[in-house]
Amino acid sequence: MKAKINSFEELIAALDQDTPLNLEVQTSILCPYAIVLPVGFSLTGLDRDRSILSFSNSDGIGLTANNEVSNLNIQTNPGNRAIYLLSHQADLGTFTLKDLTITGQVQILTRSGSLKTKLIAENIDIVSCDARRYSEQPQKYGVNVYQGAFTVYNYNSNPDSVIQATLTDITLGRKGAPVIGTGLFIGGFSDNGGWVLADQVSTGEIYTNGMIPYGQPNIITAAVFILNGAKVKTLINKGRVTTYGVNDMVLDTWGQVDRWIAENPITSYGPSGIGFVNFGVVDYFEAKDKIETYGLGARGFNQYDGTVNQAVFHGIETHGNGSIGIQVSKPVGSITIKNDLITHGAVGQTLVKGVLVSLPADGLSIKPGGEVKQLHIAGNIITHGSGVHSFHVEGGTIKELSVKGEIVAEGKNSVAVSVTQSGKTSLKQVSAISRKGIAVLIEKGAVTDRTDLKAKGDKGDIVEE
Repeated sequence: MKAKINSFEELIAALDQDTPLNLEVQTSILCPYAIVLPVGFSLTGLDRDRSILSFSNSDGIGLTANNEVSNLNIQTNPGNRAIYLLSHQADLGTFTLKDLTITGQVQILTRSGSLKTKLIAENIDIVSCDARRYSEQPQKYGVNVYQGAFTVYNYNSNPDSVIQATLTDITLGRKGAPVIGTGLFIGGFSDNGGWVLADQVSTGEIYTNGMIPYGQPNIITAAVFILNGAKVKTLINKGRVTTYGVNDMVLDTWGQVDRWIAENPITSYGPSGIGFVNFGVVDYFEAKDKIETYGLGARGFNQYDGTVNQAVFHGIETHGNGSIGIQVSKPVGSITIKNDLITHGAVGQTLVKGVLVSLPADGLSIKPGGEVKQLHIAGNIITHGSGVHSFHVEGGTIKELSVKGEIVAEGKNSVAVSVTQSGKTSLKQVSAISRKGIAVLIEKGAVTDRTDLKAKGDKGDIVEE
Protein backbone atom coordinates (compact mmCIF):
# COMPACT_ATOMS: atom_id res chain seq x y z
CA MET A 1 0.00 0.00 0.00
CA LYS A 2 1.24 3.49 -0.91
CA ALA A 3 0.88 6.69 1.11
CA LYS A 4 1.70 10.06 -0.44
CA ILE A 5 3.67 12.27 1.95
CA ASN A 6 3.53 16.07 1.63
CA SER A 7 4.54 17.18 5.13
CA PHE A 8 6.36 16.10 8.27
CA GLU A 9 3.02 15.64 10.04
CA GLU A 10 1.83 13.25 7.33
CA LEU A 11 5.14 11.36 7.53
CA ILE A 12 4.88 10.83 11.29
CA ALA A 13 1.24 9.78 11.04
CA ALA A 14 2.08 7.23 8.34
CA LEU A 15 4.95 5.77 10.39
CA ASP A 16 2.46 5.05 13.19
CA GLN A 17 0.41 2.70 11.02
CA ASP A 18 0.38 -1.01 11.87
CA THR A 19 0.45 -2.21 8.26
CA PRO A 20 3.69 -1.78 6.27
CA LEU A 21 3.45 1.11 3.79
CA ASN A 22 5.39 2.51 0.87
CA LEU A 23 5.79 6.16 1.86
CA GLU A 24 6.18 8.31 -1.25
CA VAL A 25 7.70 11.73 -0.50
CA GLN A 26 6.21 14.34 -2.84
CA THR A 27 8.31 17.39 -1.95
CA SER A 28 11.00 18.82 0.34
CA ILE A 29 10.41 18.02 4.00
CA LEU A 30 12.41 19.21 7.02
CA CYS A 31 12.46 16.83 9.99
CA PRO A 32 13.36 18.25 13.44
CA TYR A 33 14.36 14.80 14.69
CA ALA A 34 15.29 11.35 13.37
CA ILE A 35 12.65 8.98 12.07
CA VAL A 36 12.46 5.17 12.20
CA LEU A 37 11.07 2.94 9.46
CA PRO A 38 9.13 0.10 11.07
CA VAL A 39 9.56 -3.44 9.81
CA GLY A 40 8.53 -3.78 6.18
CA PHE A 41 8.12 -0.05 5.50
CA SER A 42 9.73 1.65 2.50
CA LEU A 43 10.48 5.31 1.80
CA THR A 44 10.76 6.59 -1.75
CA GLY A 45 10.72 9.89 -3.56
CA LEU A 46 8.33 10.86 -6.32
CA ASP A 47 11.04 12.98 -7.97
CA ARG A 48 14.66 12.78 -6.82
CA ASP A 49 15.26 16.47 -7.61
CA ARG A 50 12.44 17.73 -5.42
CA SER A 51 11.97 14.87 -2.96
CA ILE A 52 14.38 16.04 -0.28
CA LEU A 53 14.23 14.73 3.26
CA SER A 54 16.41 16.84 5.55
CA PHE A 55 17.22 16.58 9.25
CA SER A 56 18.26 19.80 10.97
CA ASN A 57 19.70 18.59 14.28
CA SER A 58 19.84 14.82 14.28
CA ASP A 59 20.57 11.58 12.51
CA GLY A 60 18.26 10.72 9.65
CA ILE A 61 16.49 7.46 8.88
CA GLY A 62 16.69 4.49 11.23
CA LEU A 63 16.14 1.06 9.66
CA THR A 64 14.71 -1.97 11.47
CA ALA A 65 14.14 -4.91 9.07
CA ASN A 66 13.07 -5.43 5.45
CA ASN A 67 13.23 -1.73 4.59
CA GLU A 68 13.81 0.12 1.35
CA VAL A 69 14.94 3.73 0.85
CA SER A 70 15.09 4.94 -2.75
CA ASN A 71 14.93 7.87 -5.17
CA LEU A 72 15.57 10.49 -2.50
CA ASN A 73 17.89 13.31 -1.54
CA ILE A 74 18.68 12.86 2.17
CA GLN A 75 20.50 15.61 4.06
CA THR A 76 21.81 15.61 7.62
CA ASN A 77 24.74 17.49 9.09
CA PRO A 78 27.86 15.83 7.61
CA GLY A 79 28.86 14.40 11.02
CA ASN A 80 25.52 12.64 11.49
CA ARG A 81 24.19 9.39 10.10
CA ALA A 82 21.77 9.82 7.24
CA ILE A 83 20.85 6.10 7.25
CA TYR A 84 21.60 3.67 10.09
CA LEU A 85 20.39 0.46 11.78
CA LEU A 86 18.44 0.31 15.02
CA SER A 87 17.31 -3.31 15.27
CA HIS A 88 19.21 -6.29 16.68
CA GLN A 89 16.73 -9.06 15.87
CA ALA A 90 18.19 -12.31 14.55
CA ASP A 91 16.96 -11.99 10.94
CA LEU A 92 16.95 -8.44 9.64
CA GLY A 93 15.77 -9.46 6.19
CA THR A 94 16.75 -7.31 3.22
CA PHE A 95 17.70 -3.64 3.21
CA THR A 96 17.55 -1.95 -0.19
CA LEU A 97 19.14 1.46 -0.75
CA LYS A 98 18.78 2.76 -4.29
CA ASP A 99 19.23 6.02 -6.23
CA LEU A 100 20.13 8.22 -3.26
CA THR A 101 21.98 11.53 -2.95
CA ILE A 102 23.15 11.91 0.63
CA THR A 103 24.83 14.33 3.02
CA GLY A 104 25.89 12.37 6.10
CA GLN A 105 26.96 8.79 6.76
CA VAL A 106 25.38 5.56 5.62
CA GLN A 107 26.08 3.16 8.50
CA ILE A 108 24.88 -0.42 8.14
CA LEU A 109 26.25 -1.76 11.42
CA THR A 110 24.88 -4.97 12.93
CA ARG A 111 25.38 -5.83 16.58
CA SER A 112 25.08 -8.78 18.96
CA GLY A 113 21.90 -10.71 18.30
CA SER A 114 21.72 -10.06 14.56
CA LEU A 115 22.71 -13.18 12.62
CA LYS A 116 21.31 -12.70 9.13
CA THR A 117 21.23 -9.53 7.04
CA LYS A 118 21.10 -8.82 3.32
CA LEU A 119 22.08 -5.42 1.92
CA ILE A 120 21.50 -4.21 -1.62
CA ALA A 121 22.83 -0.73 -2.39
CA GLU A 122 22.76 0.76 -5.87
CA ASN A 123 23.64 4.21 -7.21
CA ILE A 124 24.50 5.91 -3.91
CA ASP A 125 26.15 9.35 -4.02
CA ILE A 126 27.41 10.69 -0.68
CA VAL A 127 28.25 14.33 -1.28
CA SER A 128 29.64 15.16 2.17
CA CYS A 129 30.34 13.22 5.36
CA ASP A 130 32.54 13.22 8.47
CA ALA A 131 32.70 9.65 9.83
CA ARG A 132 35.35 10.12 12.55
CA ARG A 133 33.08 10.33 15.60
CA TYR A 134 32.07 6.69 15.97
CA SER A 135 33.88 4.55 18.53
CA GLU A 136 33.29 1.18 16.80
CA GLN A 137 36.63 0.88 15.02
CA PRO A 138 38.67 -2.11 13.82
CA GLN A 139 42.01 -2.60 15.56
CA LYS A 140 44.88 -4.56 14.05
CA TYR A 141 48.53 -4.16 13.04
CA GLY A 142 48.99 -1.45 15.67
CA VAL A 143 46.34 0.88 14.23
CA ASN A 144 42.66 1.84 14.51
CA VAL A 145 40.55 2.57 11.43
CA TYR A 146 37.97 5.33 11.19
CA GLN A 147 34.58 4.33 9.83
CA GLY A 148 33.60 5.35 6.32
CA ALA A 149 31.10 7.59 4.61
CA PHE A 150 29.53 4.32 3.45
CA THR A 151 30.05 1.73 6.19
CA VAL A 152 29.05 -1.93 6.17
CA TYR A 153 30.22 -3.34 9.50
CA ASN A 154 29.30 -6.62 11.18
CA TYR A 155 30.01 -5.76 14.81
CA ASN A 156 28.78 -9.12 16.09
CA SER A 157 31.57 -11.49 17.14
CA ASN A 158 29.40 -14.56 16.57
CA PRO A 159 31.01 -16.53 13.68
CA ASP A 160 27.51 -17.48 12.47
CA SER A 161 26.60 -13.83 11.96
CA VAL A 162 26.65 -12.78 8.29
CA ILE A 163 25.87 -9.69 6.25
CA GLN A 164 25.43 -10.54 2.57
CA ALA A 165 26.03 -7.46 0.44
CA THR A 166 25.77 -6.28 -3.15
CA LEU A 167 27.04 -2.71 -3.57
CA THR A 168 27.06 -1.06 -7.00
CA ASP A 169 27.97 2.45 -8.12
CA ILE A 170 28.96 3.95 -4.77
CA THR A 171 30.27 7.52 -5.23
CA LEU A 172 31.84 9.42 -2.33
CA GLY A 173 32.95 13.06 -2.07
CA ARG A 174 34.01 15.45 -4.77
CA LYS A 175 37.35 16.48 -6.25
CA GLY A 176 38.78 19.03 -3.83
CA ALA A 177 35.92 18.35 -1.38
CA PRO A 178 36.54 14.85 0.01
CA VAL A 179 34.48 13.01 2.59
CA ILE A 180 36.23 12.87 5.97
CA GLY A 181 37.36 9.57 7.48
CA THR A 182 37.38 6.40 5.41
CA GLY A 183 35.41 6.29 2.17
CA LEU A 184 33.97 2.83 1.53
CA PHE A 185 34.37 0.70 4.66
CA ILE A 186 33.48 -3.02 4.56
CA GLY A 187 34.44 -5.10 7.58
CA GLY A 188 33.54 -7.93 9.91
CA PHE A 189 34.20 -8.21 13.62
CA SER A 190 37.49 -10.13 13.35
CA ASP A 191 39.39 -12.77 11.41
CA ASN A 192 36.99 -15.35 12.86
CA GLY A 193 33.68 -13.53 12.21
CA GLY A 194 31.10 -12.12 12.15
CA TRP A 195 31.31 -11.81 8.40
CA VAL A 196 30.49 -9.55 5.52
CA LEU A 197 30.21 -11.53 2.29
CA ALA A 198 29.92 -9.34 -0.81
CA ASP A 199 29.39 -10.86 -4.23
CA GLN A 200 29.83 -7.56 -6.07
CA VAL A 201 31.17 -4.13 -5.16
CA SER A 202 31.62 -1.27 -7.62
CA THR A 203 32.42 2.40 -7.09
CA GLY A 204 32.28 5.64 -9.00
CA GLU A 205 34.69 8.43 -8.09
CA ILE A 206 35.88 8.48 -4.47
CA TYR A 207 37.64 11.37 -2.71
CA THR A 208 38.60 11.11 0.98
CA ASN A 209 40.61 12.87 3.67
CA GLY A 210 41.16 11.14 7.01
CA MET A 211 41.97 14.45 8.76
CA ILE A 212 44.56 12.60 10.86
CA PRO A 213 47.27 14.84 12.40
CA TYR A 214 50.75 14.36 11.00
CA GLY A 215 52.84 12.22 13.35
CA GLN A 216 49.83 10.24 14.61
CA PRO A 217 50.96 6.68 13.80
CA ASN A 218 48.10 4.55 15.13
CA ILE A 219 45.08 5.79 13.18
CA ILE A 220 44.57 5.15 9.48
CA THR A 221 41.89 5.53 6.83
CA ALA A 222 41.44 4.53 3.20
CA ALA A 223 39.31 5.51 0.24
CA VAL A 224 38.34 1.83 -0.13
CA PHE A 225 39.00 -0.42 2.86
CA ILE A 226 38.17 -4.14 2.85
CA LEU A 227 38.75 -5.11 6.46
CA ASN A 228 39.24 -8.43 8.22
CA GLY A 229 36.04 -10.43 8.37
CA ALA A 230 35.08 -9.22 4.88
CA LYS A 231 35.18 -11.37 1.74
CA VAL A 232 34.51 -9.81 -1.67
CA LYS A 233 34.21 -11.79 -4.89
CA THR A 234 34.46 -8.90 -7.38
CA LEU A 235 35.46 -5.30 -6.68
CA ILE A 236 35.62 -2.74 -9.49
CA ASN A 237 36.68 0.88 -9.03
CA LYS A 238 35.12 2.47 -12.12
CA GLY A 239 36.06 6.05 -11.26
CA ARG A 240 39.14 7.82 -9.95
CA VAL A 241 40.08 7.04 -6.36
CA THR A 242 41.91 9.85 -4.53
CA THR A 243 43.01 10.52 -0.94
CA TYR A 244 44.34 13.77 0.52
CA GLY A 245 45.23 13.07 4.15
CA VAL A 246 47.89 11.69 6.48
CA ASN A 247 47.89 7.85 6.73
CA ASP A 248 45.10 7.93 4.15
CA MET A 249 45.55 4.84 2.01
CA VAL A 250 43.84 4.71 -1.36
CA LEU A 251 43.08 0.98 -1.63
CA ASP A 252 43.62 -1.20 1.44
CA THR A 253 42.62 -4.70 2.46
CA TRP A 254 42.89 -6.77 5.60
CA GLY A 255 40.26 -9.15 4.28
CA GLN A 256 39.81 -11.21 1.14
CA VAL A 257 39.13 -10.12 -2.45
CA ASP A 258 38.94 -12.62 -5.30
CA ARG A 259 39.13 -10.11 -8.16
CA TRP A 260 39.88 -6.38 -7.82
CA ILE A 261 40.02 -4.06 -10.85
CA ALA A 262 40.81 -0.32 -10.69
CA GLU A 263 39.91 1.19 -14.05
CA ASN A 264 41.06 4.78 -13.44
CA PRO A 265 43.96 6.58 -11.70
CA ILE A 266 44.77 5.82 -8.07
CA THR A 267 46.21 8.93 -6.42
CA SER A 268 47.25 10.03 -2.93
CA TYR A 269 48.50 13.46 -1.86
CA GLY A 270 49.08 13.06 1.89
CA PRO A 271 52.01 11.67 3.92
CA SER A 272 52.04 7.84 4.22
CA GLY A 273 49.14 7.61 1.76
CA ILE A 274 49.87 4.29 0.06
CA GLY A 275 48.31 3.59 -3.34
CA PHE A 276 47.52 -0.10 -2.75
CA VAL A 277 48.39 -1.89 0.47
CA ASN A 278 47.56 -5.52 1.16
CA PHE A 279 47.47 -7.30 4.51
CA GLY A 280 44.86 -9.79 3.35
CA VAL A 281 44.43 -12.28 0.53
CA VAL A 282 43.85 -10.97 -3.00
CA ASP A 283 43.68 -13.48 -5.82
CA TYR A 284 43.86 -11.02 -8.72
CA PHE A 285 44.46 -7.26 -8.68
CA GLU A 286 44.80 -4.98 -11.68
CA ALA A 287 45.32 -1.23 -11.84
CA LYS A 288 44.50 -0.31 -15.43
CA ASP A 289 45.73 3.24 -14.96
CA LYS A 290 48.60 4.83 -13.05
CA ILE A 291 49.18 4.66 -9.31
CA GLU A 292 50.74 7.98 -8.26
CA THR A 293 51.57 9.29 -4.79
CA TYR A 294 52.89 12.72 -3.76
CA GLY A 295 53.23 12.75 0.03
CA LEU A 296 56.15 12.01 2.33
CA GLY A 297 56.48 8.24 2.76
CA ALA A 298 53.59 7.56 0.39
CA ARG A 299 54.44 4.27 -1.27
CA GLY A 300 52.93 2.83 -4.43
CA PHE A 301 52.23 -0.81 -3.51
CA ASN A 302 52.94 -2.60 -0.25
CA GLN A 303 52.54 -6.30 0.49
CA TYR A 304 52.83 -6.56 4.28
CA ASP A 305 50.87 -9.66 5.25
CA GLY A 306 48.74 -12.30 3.56
CA THR A 307 49.39 -12.55 -0.17
CA VAL A 308 48.39 -11.48 -3.64
CA ASN A 309 48.48 -14.23 -6.24
CA GLN A 310 48.60 -11.98 -9.30
CA ALA A 311 49.03 -8.21 -9.46
CA VAL A 312 49.10 -6.18 -12.68
CA PHE A 313 50.00 -2.48 -12.69
CA HIS A 314 49.81 0.01 -15.53
CA GLY A 315 52.60 2.01 -13.89
CA ILE A 316 53.67 3.37 -10.51
CA GLU A 317 55.23 6.76 -9.69
CA THR A 318 55.98 8.26 -6.26
CA HIS A 319 57.24 11.77 -5.48
CA GLY A 320 57.93 12.02 -1.74
CA ASN A 321 60.96 11.17 0.38
CA GLY A 322 60.65 7.66 1.81
CA SER A 323 58.09 6.81 -0.87
CA ILE A 324 59.03 3.34 -2.11
CA GLY A 325 57.52 2.25 -5.41
CA ILE A 326 56.88 -1.40 -4.49
CA GLN A 327 57.72 -3.10 -1.20
CA VAL A 328 57.13 -6.81 -0.57
CA SER A 329 57.52 -8.43 2.86
CA LYS A 330 55.57 -11.68 2.34
CA PRO A 331 55.46 -14.31 -0.43
CA VAL A 332 53.38 -13.37 -3.48
CA GLY A 333 52.72 -14.88 -6.89
CA SER A 334 53.31 -12.73 -9.96
CA ILE A 335 53.75 -8.97 -10.27
CA THR A 336 53.56 -7.31 -13.69
CA ILE A 337 54.23 -3.64 -14.47
CA LYS A 338 53.22 -2.72 -18.01
CA ASN A 339 55.09 0.60 -18.02
CA ASP A 340 57.59 2.32 -15.70
CA LEU A 341 58.22 2.15 -11.96
CA ILE A 342 59.54 5.59 -10.89
CA THR A 343 60.43 7.25 -7.60
CA HIS A 344 61.61 10.85 -7.11
CA GLY A 345 62.35 11.04 -3.38
CA ALA A 346 65.29 10.32 -1.09
CA VAL A 347 65.19 9.13 2.55
CA GLY A 348 62.12 10.09 4.58
CA GLN A 349 59.67 9.00 7.27
CA THR A 350 56.84 6.62 6.50
CA LEU A 351 54.26 4.62 8.45
CA VAL A 352 55.00 0.90 8.87
CA LYS A 353 52.54 -1.15 10.97
CA GLY A 354 51.71 1.72 13.29
CA VAL A 355 55.28 3.05 13.63
CA LEU A 356 56.95 5.93 11.80
CA VAL A 357 60.33 4.84 10.40
CA SER A 358 62.86 6.30 7.98
CA LEU A 359 63.19 4.56 4.62
CA PRO A 360 64.85 5.39 1.30
CA ALA A 361 62.52 5.88 -1.67
CA ASP A 362 63.66 2.69 -3.39
CA GLY A 363 62.05 1.68 -6.63
CA LEU A 364 61.55 -1.99 -5.76
CA SER A 365 62.23 -3.37 -2.28
CA ILE A 366 62.01 -7.07 -1.43
CA LYS A 367 62.41 -7.37 2.34
CA PRO A 368 63.32 -10.44 4.46
CA GLY A 369 60.39 -12.83 4.25
CA GLY A 370 59.34 -11.40 0.91
CA GLU A 371 59.22 -13.63 -2.14
CA VAL A 372 58.05 -12.96 -5.68
CA LYS A 373 57.54 -16.01 -7.87
CA GLN A 374 57.45 -13.98 -11.09
CA LEU A 375 58.32 -10.32 -11.62
CA HIS A 376 57.80 -8.87 -15.10
CA ILE A 377 58.49 -5.21 -15.85
CA ALA A 378 57.85 -4.10 -19.43
CA GLY A 379 59.23 -0.60 -18.88
CA ASN A 380 62.03 0.90 -16.77
CA ILE A 381 62.77 1.18 -13.07
CA ILE A 382 64.03 4.70 -12.39
CA THR A 383 64.93 6.45 -9.14
CA HIS A 384 65.87 10.12 -8.93
CA GLY A 385 66.70 10.63 -5.24
CA SER A 386 70.01 10.46 -3.42
CA GLY A 387 71.01 7.44 -1.33
CA VAL A 388 68.35 5.09 -2.68
CA HIS A 389 68.21 1.78 -4.55
CA SER A 390 66.32 1.32 -7.78
CA PHE A 391 66.13 -2.46 -7.40
CA HIS A 392 66.79 -3.79 -3.90
CA VAL A 393 66.55 -7.45 -2.94
CA GLU A 394 67.20 -7.10 0.76
CA GLY A 395 66.95 -10.56 2.26
CA GLY A 396 64.03 -11.63 0.09
CA THR A 397 63.81 -13.70 -3.09
CA ILE A 398 62.76 -13.19 -6.69
CA LYS A 399 62.42 -16.56 -8.40
CA GLU A 400 61.83 -15.37 -11.96
CA LEU A 401 62.75 -11.90 -13.25
CA SER A 402 62.18 -10.08 -16.51
CA VAL A 403 62.98 -6.37 -16.98
CA LYS A 404 62.68 -5.27 -20.60
CA GLY A 405 63.75 -1.69 -19.95
CA GLU A 406 66.65 -0.35 -17.89
CA ILE A 407 67.18 -0.13 -14.15
CA VAL A 408 68.48 3.39 -13.58
CA ALA A 409 69.65 5.29 -10.49
CA GLU A 410 69.91 9.02 -11.22
CA GLY A 411 70.68 10.30 -7.72
CA LYS A 412 73.91 10.86 -5.86
CA ASN A 413 75.28 7.73 -4.12
CA SER A 414 72.33 5.70 -5.36
CA VAL A 415 72.60 2.06 -6.43
CA ALA A 416 70.78 0.71 -9.45
CA VAL A 417 70.74 -2.96 -8.37
CA SER A 418 71.44 -4.10 -4.82
CA VAL A 419 71.34 -7.71 -3.60
CA THR A 420 72.04 -7.86 0.15
CA GLN A 421 71.41 -9.70 3.43
CA SER A 422 71.00 -13.15 1.85
CA GLY A 423 68.76 -11.77 -0.86
CA LYS A 424 68.45 -13.95 -3.94
CA THR A 425 67.54 -13.11 -7.54
CA SER A 426 68.44 -13.61 -11.17
CA LEU A 427 69.87 -10.66 -13.06
CA LYS A 428 69.59 -12.29 -16.47
CA GLN A 429 69.48 -9.72 -19.29
CA VAL A 430 69.33 -6.86 -16.80
CA SER A 431 70.72 -3.47 -17.80
CA ALA A 432 71.75 -1.50 -14.69
CA ILE A 433 72.93 2.13 -14.78
CA SER A 434 73.93 4.41 -11.91
CA ARG A 435 74.81 7.97 -12.91
CA LYS A 436 76.45 8.90 -9.59
CA GLY A 437 76.92 5.60 -7.74
CA ILE A 438 77.35 1.84 -8.08
CA ALA A 439 75.45 0.01 -10.82
CA VAL A 440 75.31 -3.45 -9.20
CA LEU A 441 76.12 -4.06 -5.52
CA ILE A 442 76.18 -7.64 -4.22
CA GLU A 443 76.72 -7.81 -0.47
CA LYS A 444 76.04 -11.16 1.21
CA GLY A 445 73.45 -11.87 -1.45
CA ALA A 446 73.14 -14.41 -4.28
CA VAL A 447 72.70 -13.75 -8.00
CA THR A 448 71.48 -16.99 -9.60
CA ASP A 449 71.97 -15.96 -13.25
CA ARG A 450 74.15 -13.20 -14.72
CA THR A 451 73.65 -14.04 -18.39
CA ASP A 452 73.82 -10.83 -20.48
CA LEU A 453 73.99 -8.64 -17.36
CA LYS A 454 75.02 -5.11 -18.33
CA ALA A 455 76.23 -2.74 -15.63
CA LYS A 456 77.60 0.79 -15.82
CA GLY A 457 78.16 2.86 -12.70
CA ASP A 458 80.01 6.09 -12.00
CA LYS A 459 81.43 4.54 -8.81
CA GLY A 460 81.64 0.96 -9.99
CA ASP A 461 79.95 -1.37 -12.44
CA ILE A 462 79.67 -4.56 -10.36
CA VAL A 463 80.85 -4.42 -6.75
CA GLU A 464 80.87 -7.57 -4.63
CA GLU A 465 81.54 -7.46 -0.91
